[in-house]
Amino acid sequence: MAIRKSVESGRSGSARKGASAVEPVRTRPLADSVLRLIWQERAISRAEIARRADLSRSTVSEVVDTLLPTGLVTEGGPGESLGGRRPIVLNFQDDACCILGVEMGASHVAVALTDLRGRVIDWEHRHHPVRSDPEGTRALIAELCDASLASRKSGARRLVGIGIAVPSPVDPKHPFSLSEVVLPDWKGTSGLDFLGERYGVPVMVDNDANLGALAEHWWGAARGAHHFAYVKVGTGVGSGHVIDGEVYRGATGFAGEIGHMSIDPNGELCVCGLRGCLATHVGSPALVKRARALLGEYPGSSLANGKTTIDIIEKAAIDGDELALRVVRDAAEYLGIAIAGMLNLMNPSVVIVGGGITQLGDRFLLPLRETIQQRTRVHTGAVSSILMSELGWQTIAVGAASMVLKEALANPRLFPAANRAAKAIR
Repeated sequence: MAIRKSVESGRSGSARKGASAVEPVRTRPLADSVLRLIWQERAISRAEIARRADLSRSTVSEVVDTLLPTGLVTEGGPGESLGGRRPIVLNFQDDACCILGVEMGASHVAVALTDLRGRVIDWEHRHHPVRSDPEGTRALIAELCDASLASRKSGARRLVGIGIAVPSPVDPKHPFSLSEVVLPDWKGTSGLDFLGERYGVPVMVDNDANLGALAEHWWGAARGAHHFAYVKVGTGVGSGHVIDGEVYRGATGFAGEIGHMSIDPNGELCVCGLRGCLATHVGSPALVKRARALLGEYPGSSLANGKTTIDIIEKAAIDGDELALRVVRDAAEYLGIAIAGMLNLMNPSVVIVGGGITQLGDRFLLPLRETIQQRTRVHTGAVSSILMSELGWQTIAVGAASMVLKEALANPRLFPAANRAAKAIR
């Protein structure tokens, strides 16, 4: 997995500003692989590590001696004996460090402080006009990061890194660039590299739907799946694709822009300049516009009594309002058309739908499945599961933190205490 990374004053020291990938790990190969094994198993003995990694027990002991000073691994009580003396179990310490995951949505900012097992230990969320206020958004991200770190004792000193999800394609060669089509007021740059200097840690950036896919792959509905898609429905629509267990980004990071798939060539003009894009039928502004257009047909609707917003529409649908339910069903049908095409093209085993729409549950999921079934006449559609996200509102921010965790497990020097550990066993 290629990770976008910038370390302005981080622990790596050798990374250049705006670097598109973490430098290759040439040292500590055994320590790195052993640490990953301990993290995966949570508790494991030296003897079992030697067996699983095909290493001598003396080598494993030397490697473990380099890991114990980091605080990431501790010795626990004796484990079960298979004959002879009971082995001492090594435990991975999930709370040894923390990670910040930032979701920069189109109209909100969210920050999740997680441990090293993806569990959220602090959550900060604020509505904000992100699309039209770059400077205010950057200040808000720093404010919410400060608040999260302040919630934990020694939070900043134990911080591994910051992952950021942005509502824009991300080119690996230009990690802090943003699409001027999607976010024109940002003038092509996020300006979020300042966070590396502010906190002295690596900053990694990726597209929000890609990170939603990563979160579901590690912690959610796609655990164990190696070929699946995550579709995020919010202000716009995006998708993240996992192929052979890795997020697929395409040649320049633009894979998954399902929101700009044309559903109706004669439809409304989209922000991208094309007509009839999926986002003009399914995104939050489209649903609000649709509800307002249909108000005359539903004079008894609760939506006729005041301001119409996506939150109000979703709540009305949950309460059984006929107008709101029609808007939801129409959106599910359009999204189903797009997903049906995806199934025929990509053949994922699972499609997970995330974003605020997930709170509608079966009100959205059932008509979505029905449309997909009607439009997939080949075997691929029948074998794909269409599910709602298990992680809810926190999916994207947790995915951003998981991006950092994945890189740190591959390169433990990113962990704060690992810099004090002994040098590699080669």
